[in-house]
Amino acid sequence: MRKKCKWMKKIALCLTMVLAVTLVQGCGSPKTDEDRLAGMQEFASPDGSASIYLDKNWETEEGQYEGWLFAGSQDGREALFLLQFPKRGTNRMAADMEDMKTLVKDTYSISGEAETEAPEVPGVENVSAETATLRSGSHTADTYMVYGETDYAYYTFVFVAYTMSDDVLANAKVSCSKFVEQAPEEEDSTTVEITDTVRWFNASYAILTEINGWDYTRFAGLAANEETKTMEQQSLSEWWGVTDRASADETLDWALNEGHRANFVEEMDYLKQGGFFEMDDAGRTAFLDEHFSYNTDEIAYYAAFYPSAYEAYEQKGAKAIAGWDYCRAMNLLSFYYLAGYYTETEALDKSLEIAQLIQPEFTSWDEMMESYLLGYEYWGQESSDERRGIYEDLKSREDNPYAVDYNLTFEKTW
Repeated sequence: MRKKCKWMKKIALCLTMVLAVTLVQGCGSPKTDEDRLAGMQEFASPDGSASIYLDKNWETEEGQYEGWLFAGSQDGREALFLLQFPKRGTNRMAADMEDMKTLVKDTYSISGEAETEAPEVPGVENVSAETATLRSGSHTADTYMVYGETDYAYYTFVFVAYTMSDDVLANAKVSCSKFVEQAPEEEDSTTVEITDTVRWFNASYAILTEINGWDYTRFAGLAANEETKTMEQQSLSEWWGVTDRASADETLDWALNEGHRANFVEEMDYLKQGGFFEMDDAGRTAFLDEHFSYNTDEIAYYAAFYPSAYEAYEQKGAKAIAGWDYCRAMNLLSFYYLAGYYTETEALDKSLEIAQLIQPEFTSWDEMMESYLLGYEYWGQESSDERRGIYEDLKSREDNPYAVDYNLTFEKTW
């Protein structure tokens, strides 16, 4: 995403050149859209998932991603960057439209944005447009930037020109009118029907599914195929040290029987016996520095965290953060399935077994998620406000994953 294509460099160089041809507005008969289209042809991204009409004499340049199209005039004075950001899956780069805009503007050094009339883009919703300036070193160029989204992806169309004349702008709008998306079909070996029991499984780790940009309405959040298998094997190795079925089983057993709550309980008891909770701020800082191998930042965090966490521990014991371990255990099973360490049936059977064990530990999704969020704070050494916000947002959606009854009677439906 951070690598700038050759067309941008080429355009920047052309900004120092004298235009060989001066564009004169108002000479001859005005061009119609049909006239403009007559001089265009279809250009497609390397994977064929997006196409648009551009001047027949333009050339394409290899991009960094299969869904991106870079094309420009031979003299380098005009170009198009068609940038596709899939909403889900392994190619996800932007969380939403605003995230995409920020990423594009930072990457291409965009400034001076001003809202302008948006073109018609077939099949694309929430279309908006801006004029702006693109800078490369000491050189600048005009841009007409069009944003929108489909069910499959977010899109940015960056039209770049030495001068964004009315003629160039009209060509850009005609190009947009011929946009076509052909979203690729994913291979997916998943066969399970999404019943309430499976929805319950999905809900237990829906917050992380949403953070990852995956789909909490499908089992495991992603299509099960060779691409996701490779990705999940790498991710499990990096984050969990899981490299095969044996290490997968060992890690799952640890999460269910010990997890982070084991250390949490030991620390709470140790702190209480040491009189930590009766100390002032300076005393707590000194105690942690003497008795724990924390660095300065960790000491500052836990000095503030432990007193509030202890209140939950007094009321609920290990259950204060057990939701963190349990939700992660359920999530691990989805990862194991995608990675190929468990079959679909094995992952579902084990999910049912664990769900039946943890469901009686809490009375509602809210109670379980409070435990999950406190556990995140203990593990992550940071506020859980972002994840709490995601939880509240998910509950407000039409496809709210937490609409399924927490106290559901589970059924084996696979």
